[in-house]
Amino acid sequence: MTTASTHNGDSLVGKRMPRLHDDRMLRGHGRYVDDIDETGVLHAAIIRSPAAHGTITRFDASAARESGEAVLVLGPDEIGRLTDPLPTTWRIPGQHLATVELAIRTVRYVGQPLGVVVARNRAVAEDLAELVEIDIDPLPAVVGIEAALAPDAPLLYPEHGSNVAGGIHFGAPVEDLDALFAGAAHVVEREFAVQRINPSPMEPRGVLAEWIPSTEQLTVWASTQVPHLVRQEVAVGLRLRVDQVRVVTPDVGGAFGGKTTLYADEAMACLAAKVLGRRVKWIEDRTENLTASYQGRGQQARCRLGLDADGRFTALHVHIHGDVGAFLSTAGSGPFQVAALTVEGPYRFGAAGASVTAVFTNAVPTGAYRGYGMQESAWIRERIIDEAARELGRDANELRLLNTIQPEQMPYTTGTMLTYDSGDYPAVLRRAVEIGETRRWPSTDRIRRGIAVTGNVEITGFAPSALLEMFQIHWSGYETGTIRVNEDGTVTVFSGVTPMGQGIETALAQIVADELGVPLDVISVQLGDTATAPYSNFSSQASRSLPLAGAALITAGATMRERMLGLAARALGVGVEDVKLDGTVFRAGTTGAEATWRDVAHRGWMGWGRGETDKILLEETVSFDPPGIAYAYSAHGAAVAVDLDTGKVTVEDYWTVNDSGVLVNPLIADGQIIGAIAQGLGGALLEEAAFDPETGQPVATSYLDYVVPLSEDVPDITIEHRVTPSPIITGGFKGVGESGIQPPAATVGNAIANAVPEIAPGLTATPLSPSRIWTLLEQAGLAG
Repeated sequence: MTTASTHNGDSLVGKRMPRLHDDRMLRGHGRYVDDIDETGVLHAAIIRSPAAHGTITRFDASAARESGEAVLVLGPDEIGRLTDPLPTTWRIPGQHLATVELAIRTVRYVGQPLGVVVARNRAVAEDLAELVEIDIDPLPAVVGIEAALAPDAPLLYPEHGSNVAGGIHFGAPVEDLDALFAGAAHVVEREFAVQRINPSPMEPRGVLAEWIPSTEQLTVWASTQVPHLVRQEVAVGLRLRVDQVRVVTPDVGGAFGGKTTLYADEAMACLAAKVLGRRVKWIEDRTENLTASYQGRGQQARCRLGLDADGRFTALHVHIHGDVGAFLSTAGSGPFQVAALTVEGPYRFGAAGASVTAVFTNAVPTGAYRGYGMQESAWIRERIIDEAARELGRDANELRLLNTIQPEQMPYTTGTMLTYDSGDYPAVLRRAVEIGETRRWPSTDRIRRGIAVTGNVEITGFAPSALLEMFQIHWSGYETGTIRVNEDGTVTVFSGVTPMGQGIETALAQIVADELGVPLDVISVQLGDTATAPYSNFSSQASRSLPLAGAALITAGATMRERMLGLAARALGVGVEDVKLDGTVFRAGTTGAEATWRDVAHRGWMGWGRGETDKILLEETVSFDPPGIAYAYSAHGAAVAVDLDTGKVTVEDYWTVNDSGVLVNPLIADGQIIGAIAQGLGGALLEEAAFDPETGQPVATSYLDYVVPLSEDVPDITIEHRVTPSPIITGGFKGVGESGIQPPAATVGNAIANAVPEIAPGLTATPLSPSRIWTLLEQAGLAG
């Protein structure tokens, strides 16, 4: 791996440094939900639907209750009496389901939570769950978008009249686009599909809930990205006041969007704790994770691209059909709406529009997954551009550069009304192409090799509150940071964003250390506890943690530094302009007098030396609500080898040129990019959450069936950084957490097309597995 440095001088911002918690984690001192003291803890197991569709006619838990081992069994009737449905956050016009039901009478996917059993340990709870007898009158299952939209399709919600959950259109009206296509010199039209994917975090979901009857307080330790959102949803579901619920997020072993809401099974574990007045723990096993956690992706799209005689893009229209599964989760159709909004990427189009139709199917709901919507839009856009170049006999890279947005056009508003803030999109594309010219390896008789470069733009710093209000997305678009200088001179930092392995604690500490001018070791960053963290129900999603939390802390830090300088000046008997902070010592330049940072902090807490109107508390809180979205961008390149005898695709080399604005810690940024690329390659070549088309039963229930990338599947990765500060984010930051996962599928697909152009028209669906590639090779007469 190679990378550029952005570190200047003594500043910690831009410095490559290990994460502050690495030593603790590598020594095995991590503290996940399942590591919390089990004294007095009871264990829950979830009773799940064995059928994809049907009506529950009997839920008989008598054998479990009479076993003498069950502490509690709750079925649909008890749950219905004790709870309310959970709210959803992001909706789509026409959506008739605004909540997620906890008390289920009609099952709509295999693995749907129906009840909960609590026992003294997990093994006993799971055995007791097996004793519960459930009779379900079967209903026909509908699997996949095409089946759900068929004229005679079984309906998941007959009262709704169809399996369409809702729809929306962005950009130019379809009739205007049709007129442009009619006058275009060349039109390319393709259908593209992206499979369902499981987020597969190292640590599956889990909660430990404790209800204390004497204080009527519920504490929930949860493996989540969004503790404040979990708090408000637990309160709604369990009919509590929000101030009766505290959510604490300990170490989180990965999330990738799969932990951005409260699930029904998690709510059931919390309900059990409330009913019993005890501590109840539920930890998801891997089969549950693969079959019952919300999945990502799952869409089909029809795309049309119009070009004039010179190859300029005149029109783009995409109609996306998104598989939302059995019901609309918290994010719901949001990923498909993002795919529509971002489909233009870094290119100029005469006009562009995108439509979204959300579709119900008898499968586990889809929701947030790393880079959601933007991986799908990159697949559509970059594949159809390559197909246009192939049909026109043009070089694909030249066609891209001809149509790329120029830096002098920034800020640039797309046809779907996204306003890009800053960047030099052609520069990263040109550089990625240059790197690719050094990575061309020759083909052999039965091994074909090819390379490709793609461009991408990523939504980060999502989003301004005004934009969320406009779309009626019930997330807090701002972030709040608090800096407290304690009586002993230590500094405690609070933010609403949440750590889940991305190193945000370290990056925020670097920012605050720079702003205050103090060493890193005096700073402690406290995150993930709704009792102390500023409110943020959006929290760590959508590559927003560093840009928004960092921006808030820059302003808070600058104010706190001035306050400490003022206190020091009065303690030293000089003017503020005469005081300099050197490490942890304030020095007066004219008198040579000194005062330590700790002594000044102590004086501040004593209330000494302040002006009549000055604040006493050494604490600064700032909320940052950006005026717009910040956009990171990148170009990715891949070199692949295609085995004509087996259809196996090997990614032999991979590189990216990335611009995420000012980088606080390039080492962390590189780690985020490398990990995201590895996930992107998994989605491109290997992973698929598939279902039996007749029964709706999940096919991939373990890692024997659900194939994730191994080290041998991920080549060496070259990373180059460019820095174009965001003009709308204090500090110039842009997000980096999802840029790596978005372009790999399109980049690898285009590289395969470059290696074997005979099968290029058929490269329209992922994963590009050996069986899929071999089938295309056989159809082209190339297979062994």
